[in-house]
Amino acid sequence: MGKPTGFLEYEKKERAYEKPEARKKNYSEFLKRMDNAEIRTQAARCMDCGIPFCQGTGSVAPGTPGCPVNNQIPDWNNLVLRDHWKAASDNLHSTNNFPEFTGRVCPAPCEASCVLNIDDNPVSIKTIECEIVDRAFDEGWLKPQLAPRGTGKRIAIVGSGPAGLACAQQLARAGHAPTVFEKSDRISGLLRYGIPDFKMEKHLIDKRIRQLEGEGVIFRPRMHIGIDVSVQRLLDDYQVLVLAGGAEKPRDLPIPGRELDGVHYAMDFLTQQNKRVAGDDENKAAPGGTISAKGRHVVVIGGGDTGSDCIGTSNRHGALSVTQLEIMPQPPAKENKATTWPDWPLKLRTSSSHEEGCERDFAVVTKRAIGEGGKVTALICARIEWVRGARGMEMKEVAGSEFELKADLVLLAMGFAGPVVPGLVDQTRATLDPRGNVAASTGDYKTSTDKIFACGDMRRGQSLVVWAIREGRQCARAVDEYLMGSSSLPR
Repeated sequence: MGKPTGFLEYEKKERAYEKPEARKKNYSEFLKRMDNAEIRTQAARCMDCGIPFCQGTGSVAPGTPGCPVNNQIPDWNNLVLRDHWKAASDNLHSTNNFPEFTGRVCPAPCEASCVLNIDDNPVSIKTIECEIVDRAFDEGWLKPQLAPRGTGKRIAIVGSGPAGLACAQQLARAGHAPTVFEKSDRISGLLRYGIPDFKMEKHLIDKRIRQLEGEGVIFRPRMHIGIDVSVQRLLDDYQVLVLAGGAEKPRDLPIPGRELDGVHYAMDFLTQQNKRVAGDDENKAAPGGTISAKGRHVVVIGGGDTGSDCIGTSNRHGALSVTQLEIMPQPPAKENKATTWPDWPLKLRTSSSHEEGCERDFAVVTKRAIGEGGKVTALICARIEWVRGARGMEMKEVAGSEFELKADLVLLAMGFAGPVVPGLVDQTRATLDPRGNVAASTGDYKTSTDKIFACGDMRRGQSLVVWAIREGRQCARAVDEYLMGSSSLPR
């Protein structure tokens, strides 16, 4: 414990934001880094608990407290306090391949499970994590780590999101020769095209790709496995195939009027904007037609992170208004710590995008879309209440509560229903679980098909970047054991 009384002496402090009026004018990150003294003071608040719930329990069950990759948080807090930044970076990277991603987009279950969160003042873990890795980049500490010897084993990894990248890096460091296949024109999946640049600028991804290439990872973008190249071809050419794609099948809204122009999936909207920021011309960014929120009344259906990203992007486009609808009731402003801590709490969360301008409405069901000339003009919605029925909680429409909501652009951000099955997944002939994901245990990550492994969202369903990194790392160890009989890779 670096400073036994630190949590008593210092108040919690987070990174500051640029003001909404300024940050809405561009797509750059708007978090302001703390200086060295401020970060060390925040690290001094860590109590180095006897049972560090922030660090994770080691369980693979979703919803368990703490960090899914089991970051050794009290250790690197202590190193930061003592000004040992290089050692802190080494410690952080021993469990997390890409802390620059999690330090920006992770919801921080570590802070929710921090003992100091009992009184709503957890250690600023996410801020400290991000500063450690940003400083490591600034100082040039993150060099390629070459394996001393090669094994001659070739592994094909399909999907270049955080699971695929983590798996590839770990396997390369074990001496194998991984090749990562990506159907998009750029590497990194939804990290690249699903997360707006104002939350995470993409030069961070490019730096990591250069590091992985230096370690021997081969990248093959614009190769849609199952469409351009068959799964059998990969099985013929490689000793192992790892399925590390996403749960990309969007959840649809089957209502009358769904076919109207102006009703779109959220990812189509977000991907277009990220391609524009990357420098693509409009024909390349939006080959199917531009989706713009400029001068429109935007309705975002879905209350999660993707919906929040749509709000921030719509405001930067110049939307006349933005409304977010959520089918669930409004959560409490503050959770009951006695019944939830150290588990992830259900409470009302207001994102930076919400603060930039948005109306939020809860316990609302969308019944139909109406339009003129084939274009959406409004949504017909109704209030609902959740009541206990024979099969648990059930949705019941409140009589006489129907209302009309003006809408020129409707973005469906209701989550994802699992991996896209036709093509890649079909050709693997792997068994699917009851939710439609590729079935594989977290013990060995093997699918029902010989030589094929699965990890990340394709295996577990829609989840967090930090869970994808964990599964990629664990899958790499399982593959290493399968090929070599044992493994020295961390689990």
